[in-house]
Amino acid sequence: MKKPIIHRKRYIPDETIDITGDELVLRNDELLITKWKPIRERKDISRGISYTFLKEGYKISKFFGPDGNFIYWYCDIIDVKYDKSKDLYTLVDLLLDVKIMPEGNVQVLDADELSLALEKDIITKSEVCMSLKVLDKILKMNYEGQFPPEICRE
Repeated sequence: MKKPIIHRKRYIPDETIDITGDELVLRNDELLITKWKPIRERKDISRGISYTFLKEGYKISKFFGPDGNFIYWYCDIIDVKYDKSKDLYTLVDLLLDVKIMPEGNVQVLDADELSLALEKDIITKSEVCMSLKVLDKILKMNYEGQFPPEICRE
């Protein structure tokens, strides 16, 4: 399996981080699965596995604590840009995130950042609309008992 270049682009703070060093588990037209350790050392998270749904606009990560036990799901709402000539995926963070605890409690995160980014013209209206639509999809999946997707449970 050929390993692509993967960048994570954030608007707040404005940064692009190369995460190509993460272990690539699976790659196809629909999905990237990677295993990783946090970019910056953290006491609460030791590692994770991420499922990037390339055509759906989200990345679902399974976070593990220092003891190696699963602690929660974290959903990044993203726009995936792919440059075939460079085999480069850029995962553009559309600011809204969803944290889902094992017992099903849900936290929607960073709505304030989305609002600020729109006010300051950091993010486009189209990106905001996409972020809200994907947020709705993730919440509905959870409320309907369809979260996480089957592939994430394996």
